[in-house]
Amino acid sequence: MIRKAVVASLFLSTSALAQVPAGNSAPQPVPIVDTIPAAQDVPYPGTITLNVDATDTERGIFTVHETIPVSKTGDVALLYPKWLPGNHAPRGEIEKVASLVVRANGRVLPWTRDPVDVYAFHVDVPQGAKTLDVDFQFLSATKGDQGRIVATPTMISLQPNSVSLYPAGYFTRQIPIQMTVKFPAGWTASGAVPAKATGSTYSYDTTNYEVLVDSPLLAGKYGKVFPLSPRVDLSVFADDPKELNATPAQIDAHKRLVEQAAKTFGAQHYDKYTFLLSITDQLGGIGLEHHRSSENGVRPGYFIDWENSTATRNLLPHEFTHSWDGKFRRGADLWTPDFRMPMRDSLLWVYEGQTQFWGYVLQARSGIVSKQDTLDAYASILASYDNSRGREWRPLIDTTNDPIISSRRPKGWTSWQRSEDYYNEGLMVWMEVDAMLRRQSGGTKSIDDFAKAFFGIRDGDWGEVTYTFDDVAQTLNRIQPYDWAGFLQKRLTETGQPAPINGFAMNGYKLVFTPEPTGYFSKVEKLRGTDTSYSLGLVVGKDGNVTSTIWGSPAFKAAIDVGTSIEAVNGRAYSGDALKAAIVEAKTSKEPIHLLVKNGERYRDLAIDYHGGPRYPRLEKIGTGETGLDRLLTPR
Repeated sequence: MIRKAVVASLFLSTSALAQVPAGNSAPQPVPIVDTIPAAQDVPYPGTITLNVDATDTERGIFTVHETIPVSKTGDVALLYPKWLPGNHAPRGEIEKVASLVVRANGRVLPWTRDPVDVYAFHVDVPQGAKTLDVDFQFLSATKGDQGRIVATPTMISLQPNSVSLYPAGYFTRQIPIQMTVKFPAGWTASGAVPAKATGSTYSYDTTNYEVLVDSPLLAGKYGKVFPLSPRVDLSVFADDPKELNATPAQIDAHKRLVEQAAKTFGAQHYDKYTFLLSITDQLGGIGLEHHRSSENGVRPGYFIDWENSTATRNLLPHEFTHSWDGKFRRGADLWTPDFRMPMRDSLLWVYEGQTQFWGYVLQARSGIVSKQDTLDAYASILASYDNSRGREWRPLIDTTNDPIISSRRPKGWTSWQRSEDYYNEGLMVWMEVDAMLRRQSGGTKSIDDFAKAFFGIRDGDWGEVTYTFDDVAQTLNRIQPYDWAGFLQKRLTETGQPAPINGFAMNGYKLVFTPEPTGYFSKVEKLRGTDTSYSLGLVVGKDGNVTSTIWGSPAFKAAIDVGTSIEAVNGRAYSGDALKAAIVEAKTSKEPIHLLVKNGERYRDLAIDYHGGPRYPRLEKIGTGETGLDRLLTPR
């Protein structure tokens, strides 16, 4: 047997060799040599000064002058931030850096981009040089397909990582830096780092580079600050000053958000916190967490059309929660000493999943969004995952890689490919944890106990405390003994199972479908387009362009994809109302729904044989009396 195996092996080897023609060239790889020093936790010798001219708002050009002290001669590597916290991916916009010039002692020094890490620039520092003077421009996006628009004639969203370089070889928390920014005349600015303003020029206190990158600025022609507590402000900028007209009741709801978060977590991890809120349809949208601030972008109407802005009001509760979850408590493999070391996203189901969970809880507890609208929002989340088949092949834990894999680029078949599902599927897992804590403890424990134990430590500390999977499981075990590690591992790795919606049923509410949409669903439709996800399996924009097709749905079987435009419904020009009417008519008819669709220059007549009528998700209470979910959403 051994002899036969050897002979077979030799035969396969010689067969493989025979496939390579004799004499073909066969190069060897050039070794990759990392010439950039690793970050060390030692003080940087000197303070960087950073001056930014942000007055060219028409063209979105930021002009930068940076003075970087140096204490040695020879090769110095200057880095542009690559791996950005909150993005969970290498998203630094290095392509927008232009006109880079480095000088020492008044002489221009040649620079060389690193051949392996293109975010690094090598400079040969001459004898006698004490500082490097660095000049460059950041050419921000002027159109949406270039990236997020950060400058308009009325507003600027300035992220320090976009307009600065830093020296390699040091933990960024060890690099002191002082920034000054000149804004257009008459503008005001807000951010987490204290500043002194001389006209429209703001000189920010010296801090370290890690904190500066974590402290964006929002500036504009029309702005207003609403104090929410002695430690928290809401700083609002808008394209139109009338958008700043918040009512006292609306501001009171935001005050309750701060109050409810502090009560829920039992500590605050900032000295001063600023919500940076832009109300605009010109500046690019954003929702990005920082330790002592957050960047929040919403469309016009946030205050002045309060009734219809419901769907956008989860943003501030979510980003505020990140001050505790993600910024203070952070996955050990996600924390990095600088912005060059790759981040590993394996714990985003806690970082983002539990933040998503608390964002909805806090919106209800504060009254920024009503309890009923929160229940209806939950129903849409549950229905989306109950209706998607991506869990058949891809586990939840693998979706934590999506920020790096896809960088949030559009996908054709999200319901099958999956996306960053650690947000909402993570929410469902944590709802199940809450229900199990209540059940196992006889109603004496809940996820609120976890929140205080995990996030409520070290009041006032705005550094970072890292954690591992085992830390999460062990904290749950201290609250209520159970095989939490086994449970969480199962939810993270399982495939071929239904979406984990049972936690809501365990907490007293089940998912059902009805012929009429909830008020919340209708409000979201105004923003998203006509949503027939749970009947035909389509979401269609106002222009008739399909924006989503559910894998395996009637629309999918008719070969309708995101590249399809619906021109007509049952012989009538397309409209959302016409599509909905056709679904209603088909329920009592044997005739299929006829669609005229267009893909490029090609037209098709399609017949969708669907007769199930309209289907819209909502949560239905199980039994009577107060449920676990009722208690969870009750203000503290």
